[in-house]
Amino acid sequence: MTFNPSLDLAVVGNSNIAALINRSGTIVWTCWPRIDGDPVFCALLDGHAPNAGFFSIGFDEDATSTQSYVRNTAIVRTVVTSASGASFAIMDFAPRFRQFGRTFRPSMLIRRIEPLTGLCRIRVRVRPRMDCGRLYATPMAGSNHIRYVTEAGAFRLTTDAPISYVVDESAFVLARPLTFILHDDESFTDSIPRIAREFEDQTRDYWMDWVRSLNLPFEWQEAVIRSAITLQLCSFHETGAIVAALTTSVPEDPGSGRNWDYRYCWIRDAYFTVHALNRVGATRTMERFIDYITNVIAHEQGPALKPVYSILPEKELEERDAPALEGYRGFGPVRIGNAAVQQVQHDVYGSVILAASQMFFDERLPNKGDKALFDLLEPLGTHALSHALTPDAGIWEYRGRARVHTHSAAMCWVACDRLARIAQHIGLGDRARHWRQSADGLRDVILKRAWNEAERCFTGSLDSDEIDASVLLLHELGIVSANDERFRATVDTIGRRLLRKGHLLRYSAPDDFGTPAVAFTICTFWYVDALAAIGRREEARQIFEDLLARRNHVGLLSEDIAPETGELWGNFPQTYSMVGIIVAAMRLSEGWESAR
Repeated sequence: MTFNPSLDLAVVGNSNIAALINRSGTIVWTCWPRIDGDPVFCALLDGHAPNAGFFSIGFDEDATSTQSYVRNTAIVRTVVTSASGASFAIMDFAPRFRQFGRTFRPSMLIRRIEPLTGLCRIRVRVRPRMDCGRLYATPMAGSNHIRYVTEAGAFRLTTDAPISYVVDESAFVLARPLTFILHDDESFTDSIPRIAREFEDQTRDYWMDWVRSLNLPFEWQEAVIRSAITLQLCSFHETGAIVAALTTSVPEDPGSGRNWDYRYCWIRDAYFTVHALNRVGATRTMERFIDYITNVIAHEQGPALKPVYSILPEKELEERDAPALEGYRGFGPVRIGNAAVQQVQHDVYGSVILAASQMFFDERLPNKGDKALFDLLEPLGTHALSHALTPDAGIWEYRGRARVHTHSAAMCWVACDRLARIAQHIGLGDRARHWRQSADGLRDVILKRAWNEAERCFTGSLDSDEIDASVLLLHELGIVSANDERFRATVDTIGRRLLRKGHLLRYSAPDDFGTPAVAFTICTFWYVDALAAIGRREEARQIFEDLLARRNHVGLLSEDIAPETGELWGNFPQTYSMVGIIVAAMRLSEGWESAR
């Protein structure tokens, strides 16, 4: 059995484990025992191999399918219909709910199937691989379970389906509802169908209650809800880390070699996620992220921070290839780890302080920011101030060059500016004056050196002519007003130079891997926000609506979009892109009074 992988995928998860499920109901990607673990189901990156690593339930004959989320949850329902008219439904979820005063979120995936119409003769195939695709797991059958074992580890499938049929991949008639539970390699001692039903009901209730607490815009509520839930699935509850995506090595552009492992916590990306969830009132993610950052700083034992960390800060991220996996649609290499951990990216300091700043000002929070937290943040500001005008790899993580990037310098200004505001708020007058003076001086230098009169644009690095979409964030950061004529001119120039069929490139100049050919989706959202900020709201709404139309069948986005075809590329689901939906919807929506 082979696959033609696409990003028409639904995601289930519980902020510990996650699975990507294609439109026919096959699990094609799952890392075990957590979201950064070994991809035991890896058909997404090895679809042409007959034992690609997947978990399928289907007919032998041609079939069609429909797939959707259960409203306001992370539970997916797939209905599969054969050419002869028989049909069955698959319910997929990872348990998450409150139990015994804490959040229950085990390494567990549950699949419930039930016949709907006709005689359903189905075949179940469970073919995990381990050690990044190198090892094929041996099934070892028990009375109601199958252990999948290699030298790299083991996990278990417990089921009330006929074990012999599943082990031999033999077809059988689906005469009653059946349950499949993937879990750690230990005995499952309770009633299989009862536990599955109870866990599903409690998981549905959990997500329904979580969504009920969100602050939503009047328009595009369904898109915002799906984005918020997806961002939660990209957070690792236990440590507070937030991964950039749930996959590795889905190329930004076919054949480009831009294949990266995004299953880690970029401080910058995590800030954007925290910011978006704060906008809808989901502040617990921010509180857990601050705990994570505290551990990162303690691990580093100083103010110098890396741009990216594992979900456990001490774990190494050395980049290597996984040669046993051929790559998404054959476009390798598949990389594990990320060499960006060795880069210098100065924007990280502003990202940390921005993420923490709401802790000082939001009266809803049970534990407010205090002087102890300020004392933890202040050395980061000192480091940012001293390095603001020195070269780094920048927001786009160039591997073959260093510049004094405008965005990085602006984020260092942000570190100083927000420390001044925080110090003033908690009554530290001397520190507030110090940081205000530092911020004002740095701002003047950045804006003077970033402005290029000939290009009529703030440029991507100081004293250059580089056109770069990241400068669209300058007004959001507060270093320049959206009403500033220079910013308005910048929006015009970037739209003219980087827009391709309604989608924005990061930049158009060649880099380490050639000339970019796909649009980076978050940049288009930044363009939407900038257009709205300078008063071009109708234009912004039109581009935003077009972006929403580019989501896949269940409302998710990857990292990149091919402007010519609208096809999704890059790692999936991309937190940057889901953040963009929330922020743009909150900015562009009509007010609730429109309902009256």
